[in-house]
Amino acid sequence: MALMKADNNLFPPSAGPRERILLTAHDLFYREGIRATGIDRVIAESGVAKVTFYRYFPSKNNLILDFLEYRHQRWLTWFVDALHRQGGKVNALSPALAEWFNDPGFRGCAFLNSVSEMGGSMPEVIEISRRHKQEMEKVIVSLLPPSRLRKRHAQALAMAVDGAIVRAQYDKTSAAALASLEVIVKLLNMSV
Repeated sequence: MALMKADNNLFPPSAGPRERILLTAHDLFYREGIRATGIDRVIAESGVAKVTFYRYFPSKNNLILDFLEYRHQRWLTWFVDALHRQGGKVNALSPALAEWFNDPGFRGCAFLNSVSEMGGSMPEVIEISRRHKQEMEKVIVSLLPPSRLRKRHAQALAMAVDGAIVRAQYDKTSAAALASLEVIVKLLNMSV
């Protein structure tokens, strides 16, 4: 599926230096972690000069924040598209997430991982992650039928999605995470 992967060896022909840096950082930060990925590696793999890198990103912190904004846009676009491919209702949550969880490049939620790694030293990471989760919740609200509990149910489902992401990250397969999420969706559907 290659949901989030941009092959660093095959940049889009129109990719300028800033985009190559961002695509490279995106892949490395997601796959290996932010702290584990040094700027020199991003520079080398993006094929830009050090001076070019610093022209676009004066510090690693700038790159981290741009990575999270970029990831937010890509992931949210994918999420909405996947939900529509799976029927566009609340029951689409598990099959949509299965697309992502079963991708060989899946390494959990970039936002949860980033907060764990950087939240203590970069409060902006927490703010971007909070906004990302709020927008994910808005998408989930749109899947639910109108009711006085719609927002509360969306909040519960968003938390369940985060739990499923974490479980899928550490289990050998995503089956248990997806099955648990389906139970929660069914229980909420029965209470409407």
